Amino acid sequence: MEDEKKHSAVSDVGAWAMNVISSVGIIMANKQLMSHSGYGFSFATTLTGFHFTVTALVGLISKATGYSASKHVPLWELFWFSIVANMSITGMNLSLMLNSVGFYQISKLSMIPVVCVMEWILHNKHYSREVKISVVVVVIGVGVCTVTDVKVNAKGFVCACVAVLCTSLQQISIGSLQKKYAIGSFELLSKTAPIQALSLVLLGPFVDYYLSGMFIGSYKLSLGATLFILLSCSLAVFCNVSQYLCIGRFSAVSFQVLGHMKTVCVLTLGWLLFDSELTLKNIMGMIIAVVGMIIYSWAVEAEKQANAKVAAHTKNSLTEEEIKLLKEGVEKAPVKDMELGESK
Repeated sequence: MEDEKKHSAVSDVGAWAMNVISSVGIIMANKQLMSHSGYGFSFATTLTGFHFTVTALVGLISKATGYSASKHVPLWELFWFSIVANMSITGMNLSLMLNSVGFYQISKLSMIPVVCVMEWILHNKHYSREVKISVVVVVIGVGVCTVTDVKVNAKGFVCACVAVLCTSLQQISIGSLQKKYAIGSFELLSKTAPIQALSLVLLGPFVDYYLSGMFIGSYKLSLGATLFILLSCSLAVFCNVSQYLCIGRFSAVSFQVLGHMKTVCVLTLGWLLFDSELTLKNIMGMIIAVVGMIIYSWAVEAEKQANAKVAAHTKNSLTEEEIKLLKEGVEKAPVKDMELGESK
């Protein structure tokens, strides 16, 4: 039992580490690929389509070689999930284009309370006071270190709302679909990735044309850009797998809260690798955010232990009347032959 707990803890840390490292890596790779000082590949939606294409290919190879099994999930649920996920991606790109970076960061921060409210509405999930306080601390910390100018317009506000709602619903659905159909994280990703890949590769160039005013066919592909696209796609496989894995093992709220560790890492690496400015305000915000994450981890663990104690107490606190009824039931019940299934 103790070994199982240790193995589970190691798996949990491994899943988070994979997500943080791959997410930070893909942000750094995309920054070099898409920035004007890099390769100027400004086709974010189409690039996401490439990501899911490679992920779908990995899933097909895994299934063909017998490394992953296949369980039935209704096609309409896969389509519905893929539509929500694609609306999340498109909404985020449009929100970033139409709003200021400050408002875009605020909309991303709002996902934590939105996920909490949606889980309460959809799954009647409640959170302890300590968890709520830690969420507020994380939001304040990340807000302090990332939010600068805040400008918004009507179109941008609508796109931000769609992006936040769809992203929150998508992340909740990852966990609920895994539980509903007893399906693994990689298996679920293998089923949804081909649908997302096909739709994003077909529609992505038109969305990107609206966003950047450039059509992907006019882009001159260099060797360096090709290598960074391949690197981005490779990291995306690990990023997608670890996202489904983390949400399946924990929850959408935990993924959002602890996921802001990526924001802290990106700011630090941006300062180290790209000479980005790191002010006292940024540093203070990062410290507050990390403190909030530590409090959140402690609060969730304390909540788990409290629930385990309640469950154990309930299990062991049978009344005398219940024990008497159980004894009477055992005495009156006919003895069955377990092999033949006949009463003796």
